[in-house]
Amino acid sequence: MSKEETLLNNTEPPEESDVEMSFLDHIEELRWRIIYALIGVIIFTIVAWIFIDPLIEIVLLKPARDAKASLQNLRPFGQLFLYMQVAITVGIVASLPNIFYQLWQFISPALKKKERGYILWIVLFSTICFLAGIAFAYFVMLPLTMSFAAQFGTAEISNEFAIDEYMSIIISVMLAAGLIFELPMVSFFLSKLGILTPRFMRKYRRHAIVIILVLAAFLTPGADPVSQLILAVPLVLLYEISIFISKLSSKKSA
Repeated sequence: MSKEETLLNNTEPPEESDVEMSFLDHIEELRWRIIYALIGVIIFTIVAWIFIDPLIEIVLLKPARDAKASLQNLRPFGQLFLYMQVAITVGIVASLPNIFYQLWQFISPALKKKERGYILWIVLFSTICFLAGIAFAYFVMLPLTMSFAAQFGTAEISNEFAIDEYMSIIISVMLAAGLIFELPMVSFFLSKLGILTPRFMRKYRRHAIVIILVLAAFLTPGADPVSQLILAVPLVLLYEISIFISKLSSKKSA
């Protein structure tokens, strides 16, 4: 066997993820990742539309029923558009694992080979964080909000809420809480990039706690300190968890 043949046989082809991609290749990859994510959203939106009646009547109207709030539709075809909005939102939330997976698959070429093996765990953890935020909003924040809104006012003025405004509050609060609960995941990612360090987070812990208390006071209706603490404590815990995650990810990056 010649020297050239020996070199050819001993040369292994580079891994697909290690091949440098051009700008157009990145655009093409992003396009397909978006398409895969949209396919998941469409499928789960159709499933949500099939179960739209129990989803709205049993799940989303529960905070209003518990607060004994009166709801009414003020627009022609208002309920139709409302049902479509809910179905699409549920489709997006239900397909979050697929969305997170496609996002991390697009980012993975920039990661080390060992770090790529954590993608499924990252997808799982991101999904759990977001769903935990939604659950916290549904079982803690929304009952407080609707209870205050239904009881506030005078006997001469009845509280009758427009259904589209009610659903807007329900959806926006749950989605906002889901994003806030992604703080540990954001901490992990920024620490991997070297932008965030546990030392920085510990240094400004007091400032973060003040911001969290102000945020809790802003999100909590009324001036009830107990309700504000109920919202603030999980956010402080999330910040401490984020410091721990930042410390772990910084060590692995070193």
